[in-house]
Amino acid sequence: MGKSKAALPDLTKVIELKMDFTAARLQRGHLLLKQGKLDEAEDDFKKVLKSNPSENEEKEAQSQLRKADEMQHLRSQALYAFESADYTAAITFLDKILEVCVWDAELRELRAECFIKEGEPRKAISDLKAASKLKNDNTEAFYKISILYYQLGDHELSLSEVRECLKLDQDHKRCFAHYKQVKKLNKLIESAEELIRDGRYADATSKYESVMKTEPSVSEYSIRSKERICHCFSKDEKPVEAIRICSEVLQIEPDNVNALRDRAEAYLIEEMYDEAIQDYETAQEHNENDQQIREGLEKAHRLLKQSQKRDYYKILGVKRNAKKQEIIKAYRKLAMQWHPDNFQNEEEKKKAEKKFIDIAAAKEVLSDPEMRKKFDDGEDPLDAESQQGGGGNPFHRSWNSWQGFNPFSSGGPFRFKFHFN
Repeated sequence: MGKSKAALPDLTKVIELKMDFTAARLQRGHLLLKQGKLDEAEDDFKKVLKSNPSENEEKEAQSQLRKADEMQHLRSQALYAFESADYTAAITFLDKILEVCVWDAELRELRAECFIKEGEPRKAISDLKAASKLKNDNTEAFYKISILYYQLGDHELSLSEVRECLKLDQDHKRCFAHYKQVKKLNKLIESAEELIRDGRYADATSKYESVMKTEPSVSEYSIRSKERICHCFSKDEKPVEAIRICSEVLQIEPDNVNALRDRAEAYLIEEMYDEAIQDYETAQEHNENDQQIREGLEKAHRLLKQSQKRDYYKILGVKRNAKKQEIIKAYRKLAMQWHPDNFQNEEEKKKAEKKFIDIAAAKEVLSDPEMRKKFDDGEDPLDAESQQGGGGNPFHRSWNSWQGFNPFSSGGPFRFKFHFN
């Protein structure tokens, strides 16, 4: 059943009752060897050899005795290497010992220390978890595991492990102090993520700024917080701030797919299509199955192509994230400025007519949510070539079709009378 600790007292009682019971001594020696109790194991194997064993028992005892002696030698070498700060060599020796002494908690803890020194925290965690099961009430192992998870940025697992420590000893000072810190950080992060789910990006940004202030010494939390702040700025349509923070993350982690995707979205808002395409392509190299990245890249290509044609936002002089009121206001101002009746010269009048048609078309597209979405996705709803199926476009209008149209009739203070020949 794998319950060696429970088996040992029974074997010991058997040997007390029958001192020459070699099979019991051999079995106990095996268990002691696996536990790393080398002196006790050697003692059992030597007594088997002195107790008139069978041929097979004698061979087994001699083999195990040689193995125990070898483990003693390897342990001495491992300890010397550790004390000499030669952690790579110590790990090599400990690997060999632990193939035999699989239940030795102290040696696993020693190898965990070596892994920590060598910058391999996840391997250290694996050994410490084994040690926490092999040794009763091993609060030190749970504390170290919690610290390692915390340094890796895994606050949830860190909280889980430190709670195990406090279950064993609720007065453990270091575990309790660490528990308070992790719990505070965990609460901030959970709250920030909930705000993101609710679309409250400014509040989420503030929470992640608090995370960085709460734990300034562990770089992982600063990077992850900036990654999420970058996401918030991008979703909140604050492209300048998003590009700045995302770029900070990408300086440290050039292949961070989340930061690349969020910066690409910010570049799209800023109409920096080439930069957006580059970020999407880099992200796709590292995550080629991400549908959001694939769709974003297709959109960026469409918008780049569109930008080389008629851009309704540029015609009205507004940003891509402009509100409807801003669009109407810009339209009214330009329509008044470029109305053909304002021009007497024939050439200027023709130029004004063309300009006015573009202004009216821009207003028509950008003030209609459905048409604006099509345009934002890279499709011009007034362009016959971009419409599926081709053919004539009912939205294309000449100057004559705008005659009699009052651009200021949407409830504004302006009234403009048209005069046509």
